[in-house]
Amino acid sequence: MKASFHPFLLALGLALPGTALAQNELSNFSATGRGGVINTFATDYQVIGINPANLGRSTDFKVAFTIGEIGAGVGSQSLTKTMFKHILYDGKQSLTPADRTLLVQQLTGDNVLNLNVDATTLGLAITLPNGLGGIAFSNRQRVAGHLALNGNAADIIVNGQNAAVIKQYYPTPNTSGTPTPTNPSAPNVSAVLDGTSIQAAWTSEYNISYGVQVLDKTGFKLSAGVGYRYIQGIGISDVRVSGGTLYAYNALSPLFNVNYGNLATSPSFNLESGSGLSPVGKGNGFDFGLAAEIGKMVRVGASVTDIGSMTWTGNVLQATDQKLQQTSSSGLETYDVFTEISKQFDQNAQSLFTYEAAKERKAALPAKLRLGGGVRISQFFEAGLDVTMPLNKVAGNLTAPFVGVGVDYKPLHWLKLSSGFTGGAGYGKSLPLGLTFVTPVWEAGISTRDVVGLLSEESPYSSVAFGLLRFKFGGE
Repeated sequence: MKASFHPFLLALGLALPGTALAQNELSNFSATGRGGVINTFATDYQVIGINPANLGRSTDFKVAFTIGEIGAGVGSQSLTKTMFKHILYDGKQSLTPADRTLLVQQLTGDNVLNLNVDATTLGLAITLPNGLGGIAFSNRQRVAGHLALNGNAADIIVNGQNAAVIKQYYPTPNTSGTPTPTNPSAPNVSAVLDGTSIQAAWTSEYNISYGVQVLDKTGFKLSAGVGYRYIQGIGISDVRVSGGTLYAYNALSPLFNVNYGNLATSPSFNLESGSGLSPVGKGNGFDFGLAAEIGKMVRVGASVTDIGSMTWTGNVLQATDQKLQQTSSSGLETYDVFTEISKQFDQNAQSLFTYEAAKERKAALPAKLRLGGGVRISQFFEAGLDVTMPLNKVAGNLTAPFVGVGVDYKPLHWLKLSSGFTGGAGYGKSLPLGLTFVTPVWEAGISTRDVVGLLSEESPYSSVAFGLLRFKFGGE
């Protein structure tokens, strides 16, 4: 028996019902409205995963908390909006030869699909007395997915045995159900799929951050902060092919209901059974930051986040490089692309990879360097610039550096408008917009990462973030 799993499809299916995106500011509706610009804006539990040093700055609260803030987004740099809708909603619609050709073209790219979902179930920040700084806690659920396909991978997914690279080494179609003997002259999978990535990750985080002012001079204040998170891994699938190297493994919670077949009896396999969200991995992460206030208007910040690693110990499968073999698939008949992707990367003697059991797999967290600068003109207007750079290429990290300019403006005492201009991180250029309703103790709002992406035929991007229960008490 084979181990049957659909890693990317499962992650996508779990995430999309929440909205119709891995940057953790998506669970912050005001930051989303600035396109993710947040380093100098955040002062309470929002600093978690961003810059803990901001907890040492002067604040307008003694206690701040939130319940149930969520944000999500999905976008593509190669699919058109029309094709995106076909794939998501027209899975049973038949393909013509022209449709197949177009689908191969649009499935080829470094950012075919990027998906992130962030949910803060609870966030709490407390300003400590006597200049001792501030402390914050939160629980956050994070789901991220990334799909990049080279031309061969897109061709195989759409055309199966009829893909050009398959037919070159296996010219005779196989409909017998018996695997075709491997052609010894066939190249390795790592050469055929170079540039392909299929990544998905779901983690649950328990965070604590602390920041304190360490220097107070005339016209200059400096704060330092540190954050720690304990992470439970619900599931991961990380397939990357680059520079002649194949890196492929997965570990999925019993929630995914995977049938591991004979692999479950292997002495190298730690079967995690049961039901629900039983974690199959755990890890520890750290954030470090500095924040400075220059005069009364200028703020700057620098931080490194998600320094650490995860160790996946349950239901771990991994794949090694092998000769290209003839896939059992005859290709797509309809727009059901994600099912076909899962078939090609499934544990099957007639798919692209053959998986084997593993005791555990250790992987680095999606580490980032965050830099920010901002100007606070008054309580009614604030602007900032953020640069975020990925420090590794693991599942869940940004696929490229992010740069953004964001602004907050209060035309009325009860209304805050947010917007800006951002680019990078695999999503292209975006024009965000956010609305926040403000009272002295309560805030609620809704925002989108990109107004243009909601409407554009090219490079579509749909995102939303919202929250109804954000509170601050003890302000002056």
